[in-house]
Amino acid sequence: QVQLVESGGGLVQAGQTLNLTCKASGMTGEDPMGWYRQAPGKQRELVARFYGNGNRNYADFARGRFIISRDNAKRTVYLQMNNLTPADTAVYYCRAEWSRTWGQGTQVTVSP
Repeated sequence: QVQLVESGGGLVQAGQTLNLTCKASGMTGEDPMGWYRQAPGKQRELVARFYGNGNRNYADFARGRFIISRDNAKRTVYLQMNNLTPADTAVYYCRAEWSRTWGQGTQVTVSP
């Protein structure tokens, strides 16, 4: 059974950078991973993800500010978030796309 554990969330000021990490365990084969977020009172939305062919996709708000990367050997996916704004405040979740597995989430709070 695939399990995902996120880390790296916290409280930062606007304009700062935060790096999130998601490590998978129990993954026996390839399973592209991605990052999603959910702000209070809003639906969960895509931030960035990998596809099976290695391509990446970013939400419009993330393109140019956020960078998704991965280390396949470590079964780990990263999200570098630059120039954060209060609108980026949310719980950030990691997902293994093919197994449809979610992590527990990590809180990101950006103060003005």
